[in-house]
This record gives sequence, C-alpha cells and structure tokens, in this order.
Amino acid sequence: MSVKIPNGTTFEIAAILSVPKAFTAISNAKPAVLTAAAHGLSDGDVIVIDSAWAKLNGRPARVIDSDTGEFSAEGVDTTSVKSYPVGSGAGTIREATGWTQIAQITEPTANGGEQQFLTYGFLEDDDDRQLPTNKSASSMTLPVADDPAQAYVSIVEAADEDKEPRLIRANLPGGATIYYYAYVSITATPTLSRNNIMTRTITLSFASRPTRYNA
Repeated sequence: MSVKIPNGTTFEIAAILSVPKAFTAISNAKPAVLTAAAHGLSDGDVIVIDSAWAKLNGRPARVIDSDTGEFSAEGVDTTSVKSYPVGSGAGTIREATGWTQIAQITEPTANGGEQQFLTYGFLEDDDDRQLPTNKSASSMTLPVADDPAQAYVSIVEAADEDKEPRLIRANLPGGATIYYYAYVSITATPTLSRNNIMTRTITLSFASRPTRYNA
C-alpha cells in the first residue's frame, strides 16, 4: 500500500505532430505490433495511433522493440478479437516532437469520466436494476499564471485556433508518465481579481483514453 501527492508534477505539450505514416497491419497482442515500412521510429519515440479499431483510434503510445518494418506500441493490449477484429486495424501513426513545458500551473482539475448507467425494472420487481453503459466525456483544466513570454503560449494558442488535437504528457513524481490526446483551448484574457495572481485557463478535452506508464 502506498500514497502519493502530486507536488512536482509537470505538464508538457508536443509542438509538432508529424505527417501521418501508414501502417499496413497491427497484431492482436500485448503489446500490439505494427507493420510499417520505413517508419523511421526508435525506441522511446511517442506516437498517436489513428486506427480503424475505434477503441485504439487516437491512442497515445511509446515505441518499443523497433525493427526494420515494424515496432511495438508499449502498453497497448489488442488481444481481444471482439474489440479488435483480426486484420482490420490498419491506419496511420504520427510522431510527437518538440515537447514544451506548460509552466506555472496552479490547481489542475479533472472533469467527467463518470460511469453512466441504464436503470430499468420489471413489472414484478420492487427495486430497480442498473447496467453500466458508457462513461461521460472527460476533460482537464489547467489554470496557469498569465505570462505571455512562456514558450508554450504560442503552441497552445495555435491549438486553440486550429481545433486539432495535440499530445500532452504529465510527468508524475516517482517517474510515472501519463499521455493524453486532447483538443486544447485557452481563455483569451487573464482573470483580473484583486489581490490574486492573473491566470488564464487551458482546457484539455480528451479525444481518447489516456495511456499511463509507470516508472
């Protein structure tokens, strides 16, 4: 049993996502193996996977076991042929580079992700029953001290403008890392509250489930 506090966590945003590179096949395995000619990737590179498999589409991953014509997506489990039908998961990958810290964050807040339920009952029942359905949409807000000189500001404002998702990572104390693929927006003007620091709010609207790697 252990507990942790988030003090010391840093967030980064990838300034660049490469042009899509096609992969022609992906295995039903843990980790999933992707077949891609001349992929140019090395172990440790960070990618986002766009796949015909809905549960994999938009998933961030790190590259491991890179070899000529193929590589593995660390932590990606596609063994379920029900969720990942054999032979139908081909798509593209994009590499994330130019990681830039989102500095001076005050109090992040996670929103959504709650389990939703279908409530039903039969005529003869005295009590209702519940079946789990989907989870609600997830997002995170990152209030940041207003500082136009910070390098991340232009990257976040560009993401707000073009409405294209970006890769974000949270570096947790102890060495764990969480990768998010999210639409990024930022408030246009800072808060102006007497005796409080001026802040702007960055919102991450998640386009897929995050991927976590423990130390």
